[in-house]
Amino acid sequence: MFTPTYLIVGLGNPDEKYRHTFHNVGFLCLDLVAKKLGVKFDKGECRAITAHVRAGGAKIILAKPITYMNLSGFAVTELINKYKIEREKFLVIYDDVDLPLGQVRIRPKGSAGTHNGMRDVVEKTGTEEIFRVRIGIGQERLCELADYVLSKITDKEMEFLAPAISNAANAAYDFATGCGIAEVMQKHNKA
Repeated sequence: MFTPTYLIVGLGNPDEKYRHTFHNVGFLCLDLVAKKLGVKFDKGECRAITAHVRAGGAKIILAKPITYMNLSGFAVTELINKYKIEREKFLVIYDDVDLPLGQVRIRPKGSAGTHNGMRDVVEKTGTEEIFRVRIGIGQERLCELADYVLSKITDKEMEFLAPAISNAANAAYDFATGCGIAEVMQKHNKA
């Protein structure tokens, strides 16, 4: 009997100093998905830390690349190739400075925009047809973009981000347990 395999990748940076920064929203979201699935990140493979679980008749792989944000495509392509992941079973979660703080946008394809990590994923996979969950981080402070995305999220900012991260985690969970991308978009695309 065929068991579908889903790959959910959260983008971020591996060092502890980046843990609560805007650029690690993808990792924070994936932590919630792992908690929802009752699984821990306990395996190092394909330049990523992964968690594996079976749920809803499928195998689900959650992955956090350890290549640092701008080289995320290496881990993604290695995991796709190793597990023979189909396009319809692959989802990337990441922060997006071009969306207002706390907004969630789910799309079946598109450009990487200004996001260097997603740009590397698109480049290495050779396609823009990648399901994605973008979590808006805006640019609320007057500073350089690189400084902003690597800055710590304040408690006030987290008030806006926490519900968005939770919504994005629920979207990823629904996707990995069999909901099609159109249904996930209808249910979870929120301002």
